[in-house]
Amino acid sequence: MANVKALSPDRQRKAALKKQREIAKWEKEKARPRRNTYLIYMLFMICLVFITDMIASEICRQMKTEIAKDLFAAYGDQSLSKIGMIDLLSFPCIAVSLFYKTLSDRYGRRLFLIINTFGMGLGMTLIHLSGNILMYVIGFCIISFFVPNDMQVVYVMETAPEKHRAKVLSVVRSAATFSLMLIPLFRRIFMHELSQWRMVFLVPAVIGFFATFLMLLFARETDVFIDSRLRYLRMSDEEIQAEKAKKDVQNAQGGFFNALKFAMRHKQHRWLFILMAFHNLGFIITMNYQTMLSYGYAGHLTASGGASTLDRALETVNASNGVVTQALFLFAVGSAVFQLLFGFVSDKLGRKPAGAMMSALTFTTLLLFTFGAKLAWNPYFVGFLTGACVGSFTSVGDINVMMMSESTPTNLRSSVTSSAYVIEALGTFVGMAVSLPLLGVFGDSAVSALTLCISAPGILIGLILVLLKTHETRGMDLDAVTGCEWD
Repeated sequence: MANVKALSPDRQRKAALKKQREIAKWEKEKARPRRNTYLIYMLFMICLVFITDMIASEICRQMKTEIAKDLFAAYGDQSLSKIGMIDLLSFPCIAVSLFYKTLSDRYGRRLFLIINTFGMGLGMTLIHLSGNILMYVIGFCIISFFVPNDMQVVYVMETAPEKHRAKVLSVVRSAATFSLMLIPLFRRIFMHELSQWRMVFLVPAVIGFFATFLMLLFARETDVFIDSRLRYLRMSDEEIQAEKAKKDVQNAQGGFFNALKFAMRHKQHRWLFILMAFHNLGFIITMNYQTMLSYGYAGHLTASGGASTLDRALETVNASNGVVTQALFLFAVGSAVFQLLFGFVSDKLGRKPAGAMMSALTFTTLLLFTFGAKLAWNPYFVGFLTGACVGSFTSVGDINVMMMSESTPTNLRSSVTSSAYVIEALGTFVGMAVSLPLLGVFGDSAVSALTLCISAPGILIGLILVLLKTHETRGMDLDAVTGCEWD
């Protein structure tokens, strides 16, 4: 109330008029007729957004060898370590985007869904047009800023019928994962020479702009957001202050540092933090898998006399119909299948068995696809193994966060899971900080050996810790859990 009383009568009048205009806007939006077919074309639009998001997330990784050899050609055998520095530049963009995402609670889901999709399309367009390193960096950072927001997930959760919510989200996620097959398809169509890698970004960018246009014309704001916003706008100043005080009490222990203190006091949380940090040493797999395939197959081709130099071998294996392009077709299938697998295992057997199983699969498939490329196994099979490795790795992260959430009381759950992502990022940063200087020393051809030596021990330690130090959380009463159950 103090802030309201401090306002002059003229400012109070303007604030009241502004509030009434916003109320009228949201009432008008909610009154828009919803046709029976809305859910169908909403799903079509959201699928396009998911496809844009998924391709934007992976396209730079699946074109990494070509980008490095073109833009960083002057650095010779250290080109991968130089492009890896750009990955580090994306970390501040990701951090800032976490604060940007919260603005959707004030301005609505639809607006940010449109902005995010347009931003991903813009980033891919700038990379398509990039003639120098700076323009590529700008495009890459724009993509890195918008990709983590996942506003399409929030939109689905608030728009789909409650009894079909999980099914709808599962279907559109699966469709988006399979859309990764478009990247090798565009490699085959457009990339007749490695210097033509920019063309691969063109069609995904167009898909992003088309999805933006459809959302702009046809998408509605979610009723869940409108009801929440109208309820807030209609509250009196006294009611707002009372609710704020109530939330402050409910979240009195919240906050990043309080969450860390809580986690360090309880065995379950402490060990989950430790295993997440070790497991995420393997994040460099998700960044290097395409280069591991490229140098693995190229090294075999050179050793067998199929090419006189490593550069010529890379040109062959990364060609429009080369073995790397062939392998990437099955990457999407392997990733989708293994991400789908963890959900069924987790609900059927429990979080701990699922975490152990997916960690073991990550470790096994990492070895198989690394040595499969070096031994020139069938590229489609190696591509499937690569997707299985990345999909399993991602699933372990999801299971760890789920166990953390189900072990934490309600008033701390959001803060503890947020701090868990910071711990994961710490493991990621350490893995990159170790690998990039070593790549500069040993050269690009050492990418497979370095990735394996850094990530495999971390994944194996994570597997041992989940088996020996964590406890099952499936079936926990989220309203009653205190975190002390396993101390």
